[in-house]
Amino acid sequence: MTAATDFRAAKPAGMDDAEWATRVDLAAFYRLVAHFGMDDLIYNHISARVPGPEEHFLLNPFGLMYDEVKASNLVKVDLDGNIIGDTTHRINPAGYVIHSCVHRGRHDLLCVAHTHTPAGAGVSAQAGGLLPISQTALLYKDLIRYHDYEGLALNMDEQKRLLADLGPTGQIMFLRNHGILACGRTIPECFVMLYYAEEACRIQVAAQAGGAVVTPPQAVQDLTHAQAMRGFGAGLGVMEFTALKRRLDRMGADYAT
Repeated sequence: MTAATDFRAAKPAGMDDAEWATRVDLAAFYRLVAHFGMDDLIYNHISARVPGPEEHFLLNPFGLMYDEVKASNLVKVDLDGNIIGDTTHRINPAGYVIHSCVHRGRHDLLCVAHTHTPAGAGVSAQAGGLLPISQTALLYKDLIRYHDYEGLALNMDEQKRLLADLGPTGQIMFLRNHGILACGRTIPECFVMLYYAEEACRIQVAAQAGGAVVTPPQAVQDLTHAQAMRGFGAGLGVMEFTALKRRLDRMGADYAT
């Protein structure tokens, strides 16, 4: 029996398979963000909608590092911020403010991730935002939006402006002077959009440090985006996320317990 099979045998009695599968993938997302150095101590958050009609979603327990997040300790909340189920954990209020409005207003999006990396926050503070100067920056270019900084995300009134700026089709949003918000119709899609948004920011900062940059023609930019959105037949991010979960399993990570 493989380690991965052992992990998935940990599903609590009474929990349906769909919720457990969501918990396992979301916990893997947290571990991968830590693995790639995109976490920020106990802060930031990644959420996923729980399958079903209740409109519940999962968040990390406030106070845990990302490499401590497991399928079993994720906190389930409703759209009003009430914790569902028996847990001693609480959630980060800023996580609720940001994530609940996306889950409430964009039912097409299952997963939402937010980071504060130096490259992501750095590009968010640049007047031009993410520039179309690398293949990576062009992958999801038509899905990128911007939201002006309003202080720590604790003001419920900000929700309507954040959701308006994301709009009906945005999936990557630069929170000005703050960081990156990535959204996906699936957990793998959200991960791959966050990963490549972060990589595009690192490339931009590195390119700017080297001097003048070259921008591809608009037709090439549009072609690159169209090619990327076709994926590889398995859905955006599925092949990458599946491979990365195998890496976590080989590392002995206990994310699925």
